[in-house]
Amino acid sequence: MNTKPVVALLALLAPLTLAQTSSAARAGTPAGQLALLTQATPDARVNAALGQLDALARQTLERTHIPGMAIAVVYKDQVVYLKGFGVREVGKEGSVDPDTVFQLASMSKPLASTVVARLVGEGVVGWDDPVVWHDPGFELSEPAATREVTLRDLFSHHSGLPEVAPDLLEDLGFGRDEILYRLRYLPLPKGFRGQYAYSNYGITEGAVAAAKAAGQSWEDLSAQKLYEPLGMTSTSSRLSDYLAAKDRASLHVLVGGKYVARYQRDPDPQSPAGGVSSTVRDLAQWLRLQLAGGKFNGRQLISTDALRETYVPEARRASPGNPATDRTGFYGLGWDIDYDSAGRVRIGHSGAFMLGASTTVTMVPSADLGIVVLTNAAPVGASEAVAQTFMDTALDGKPQRDWAALYQQAFEAMSAGVLASSDYSKPPQPVAPALPPSSYVGTYTSDFYGNVQIVERGGGLTLVIGPRQLQYPLTHYDRDVFTFAPTGESARTISGLTFQIGLDQKASSLNIESLDVAGQGTFTRVVGGAP
Repeated sequence: MNTKPVVALLALLAPLTLAQTSSAARAGTPAGQLALLTQATPDARVNAALGQLDALARQTLERTHIPGMAIAVVYKDQVVYLKGFGVREVGKEGSVDPDTVFQLASMSKPLASTVVARLVGEGVVGWDDPVVWHDPGFELSEPAATREVTLRDLFSHHSGLPEVAPDLLEDLGFGRDEILYRLRYLPLPKGFRGQYAYSNYGITEGAVAAAKAAGQSWEDLSAQKLYEPLGMTSTSSRLSDYLAAKDRASLHVLVGGKYVARYQRDPDPQSPAGGVSSTVRDLAQWLRLQLAGGKFNGRQLISTDALRETYVPEARRASPGNPATDRTGFYGLGWDIDYDSAGRVRIGHSGAFMLGASTTVTMVPSADLGIVVLTNAAPVGASEAVAQTFMDTALDGKPQRDWAALYQQAFEAMSAGVLASSDYSKPPQPVAPALPPSSYVGTYTSDFYGNVQIVERGGGLTLVIGPRQLQYPLTHYDRDVFTFAPTGESARTISGLTFQIGLDQKASSLNIESLDVAGQGTFTRVVGGAP
């Protein structure tokens, strides 16, 4: 999944200035009311927030029109709230309840780090183990990075791998093994450990390497080490289990101002990073484990030290706008790490499928409090707004910000920016004619993406790409520039495809704009290649 825009957005919204939050808490609040809020016991504040949660959920559904939502809250090792709202699929019977299975998207990442933390506690792997110790065939584009990159580097998005590009391979139909193999063809833009860059397949490789050390598949390992011991009977790292669930939430996207269930996302290739499906009832047990330092129902399931190491800031995720007053956002091992206006550590993670899911988890260990919010619609900030509003109310007596308005505005700006990134709606005038089709037809290749073909079909040109031989008709734009409409999780808008013409008046290469996010979008003609 292409989470780059969403993750960047959430990273920017998380750290607020102390001045902003303190003034927001004071604004319009009588001194007597502030005193009551300050003097209220933690239990009283949490209970008050719980009493407002039903209304908050319903208001959020009414405002955003998303189809369904499920929420779980854990406090002092007890599941104190467990409820569903709305419908599983628009136009069909079936309400969301605590046992409705949702696809979690990137909320899968902290679940994956929990599984690996258990292996660390058992001495099977160490966070600082080089990946090649457990997966000798793994390579990055720089030999030194291949030798030295560790599980910690991959789980903290700090290996130097660029964002997004491997997700495009997934959209084209490549499987997990092939995608991980092709990471060796990606440059490290700022060098090994040179930058924080959100990488679904970095975390996937780290998890797969740990699973190899344990002698199991990732899917079996996550079930054995986490889901089964916690009684998470509706949780799986396989798409097939989600599809088999009768009580499951379909993905929804906004079409013509209404939500429709149009797509089914297959995240199996990146299962550790985005492929878990679960219910709020199950996830509440996982929250209990986290907040209890790895203990569950009196049993120390995971070493406290190994688990809490996942909360240690490893990479700077969001730079402060004003370093004198703003707080920096960090990434730990599968977790976002932030600090609120009172200096409390807030640990969480959001997930998003642009094809129709948005989820979030937030916990404050010092308050022994956590919340999970799952929705079945493309991200608009609803899950994050509910979680942040509840947490502020439970901890401070009232929301520090109008989170619903803030997230809605930010997501709308993000969407507008993405859609405006390429505009082929107005061809130049006059349009230069294309060369004869024979000038373009042929096979072109890239180390990273493999072969693509340009074929003549139905009086026009068609791009054929990927293991599934996806076919995209090309529309002429101007001279040697054509356009097409990509599909998949990472697709956002029309893409350009530009041919470079040689002296023989035949294309020597082509560049696919939508695949060029890491500079890998150029394909060279295969001499003598079959069309």
